[in-house]
Formats: sequence, C-alpha cells, structure tokens
Amino acid sequence: MSFSQKILNWYSENKRSLPWRSTRDPYKIWLSEIILQQTRVVQGEPYYLKFIENFPNVQDLANASEERVLKLWQGLGYYSRARNLHATAKIVVNEYDGRFPNSYNELLKLKGVGDYTASAIASICFDEPQPVVDGNVYRVLARHFGVAIPINSTKGIKYFKRLATEVMGRKNIRDYNQGIMEFGAIQCAPKKPYCLLCPLNESCVALEKNLVQTLPIKENKTKVRKRNFNYLVWLDPNNKTILNQRRGKGIWQNLWEFPLLESENQLNEKEVRKELKEMVSGDDSFRLLSYNESLIVHKLSHQHLYTRFWIIESNVELENGISLEDLDSYPVPVLISDFIKAFKNSYF
Repeated sequence: MSFSQKILNWYSENKRSLPWRSTRDPYKIWLSEIILQQTRVVQGEPYYLKFIENFPNVQDLANASEERVLKLWQGLGYYSRARNLHATAKIVVNEYDGRFPNSYNELLKLKGVGDYTASAIASICFDEPQPVVDGNVYRVLARHFGVAIPINSTKGIKYFKRLATEVMGRKNIRDYNQGIMEFGAIQCAPKKPYCLLCPLNESCVALEKNLVQTLPIKENKTKVRKRNFNYLVWLDPNNKTILNQRRGKGIWQNLWEFPLLESENQLNEKEVRKELKEMVSGDDSFRLLSYNESLIVHKLSHQHLYTRFWIIESNVELENGISLEDLDSYPVPVLISDFIKAFKNSYF
C-alpha cells in the first residue's frame, strides 16, 4: 500500500469533526487557513466561528472596519494576518467580483496568500493536485523519509515541496492534504508521537534509526530582542484614561495601547517621574503608583517585552479621555487586554 493511501485510510478513521471540513466554500477554507497559521486548532476554532458569525461571506468582511476586524482577532497574535485578511477580502470583492480565484497560480496573487494557503484552497475547494506543506507535513515527511535538511532553509523548502508533490494522493487530493496535516497534528505529533500504533511505522526511517525526536531539523532561530516597556495608565477625576494607536511598521500595528515609555534599561519611579514632569506642568497635579512591582515578561516570536504599568492619578481632567468602561471596545494587544481585566477587578 502506498504512502498516500495509508494517509487516506488513517484520515477516514481518525479525522476530527471541524466546522470547515464540511464545506468547499473558498471563503471559509481561506478564513480557516489564515486563522490556523501559527495557531493550534483548539485555539483557532472559536475565532473561526466568531468570524463566520460576524462576517458570513467575503463581502461582509470587506465592508467591515479594520478596527472591528482587529478587535475580533484580538488574542490570536501575528496581527499582520488580520490586516492581510481584511485587505484580501477587499481585493476579492473589488477585483474578482466577490469570487475567489479557482487556481493555485491565481490564488498566489492575493495579499497574504503564499504557497501553503494557495495549495490548501486550490486542493480542498477545486480538487487541484497541489500538495500542502505546513509544519505538520514537514514533520511527517522528515521523519518518515529520514530527511535531515533544515525545513526553514532555502534548500529544505524546495526539497520538501518536491517530495510532497511526489508522494501526494492526486486522485483524492482534498482528503489527502487534510489527512496528512491531521496525521502530523495527531499521530506524528511533535513531542509524543504514537509510533507504536502508527500505520507508517514499518517504513519510517526516523523510527528505525532512533531519530524521531531529532527530526525535523530547523536552522538556528533569530536572536530574541529584549525591550523595556513602561505603560502610563492615566486616571483623571472622572475615571477616564488615554489610549494611543500604534502606527507604522513593527509589532501591533494599528492596535491601541496606553502611552508608552520605551527605555534602554528598566526605569524606577524616580526616572518615570522625571519623564512625566516633561509632559505635565509640575508634579502636584498627579500621583504616581507602580501597578506591578515584578516585571511582566510578554514573549513574542522574536521579542521579549519586560513591562511595567504605572498608574498616574491626575486631578486634571483629560481632554478627549476614554472612559474605563469603554476600554473593551478598542482592539488591544493581549498584554494590554490582560492588564485591563486585572486592573478593573483589583483597582476599583
């Protein structure tokens, strides 16, 4: 029995019941694939359902405000995905008359759609024989065929795409592609694969050579950047505060946050107070409190944010201040969202 047929047999017996499995609607498949990039199914599924409820079709998504899209995305991270999602919806509506392209090559022209997403949509929706290669597929192929080429190298990306093309099940590409991804997520899992009961164990090179925990191989990760964040949480007599929208490139583009002091080193109260004196006239108009004595370390893929929130109680009313009750309506990073929840519960 061929590699692809074993995957198909396994999938027919073990596939999970997921909301996007029962459709060929390219909008829904595209939405699920964008959400599930760098996100586990258990975390992504509620977001998928939430987006479908709010935006049943691509026209609804295209017509929504970016702020609403970012708010629904809040907590998933990698917010460029949400911005690309919104931009692509507009492109599909304005340039393709609301209909997704039905081929791999045309799908690649959409913003935020790369090889993997184009392959997934083309194969699942239109039965085009294009192999998907995501993290799960890399793992299955690397282990089964004993491939030690780094999966994130230029050579590795080309090699695994070619290998995936050679072994894919062309006659039922829709189920095969979903099957090999599911197989990698459940059977050939990253840390505790079920090798003993695996239908591929007799031909698995990694199992034979005791390389299961070694493969796949990745090149060295990008160096993690350390940043020191000091958030200034203003409170005026009417319990209003300030939020600013992040602009430009970098993390959290277009999300909202409290006024930020970023520093080379951690700031103490005296240093923060000195910065504040340059913002306001005199220090009699405010009282400064450190909300968290221990630094909050918020870890992103290539950055660690060492964060302290400073409460600034001011006796001067804030111009254009935002009511604390309205904070939940703004799309904010998880770091800010978690603080707002804790702050509301503990401070008042």
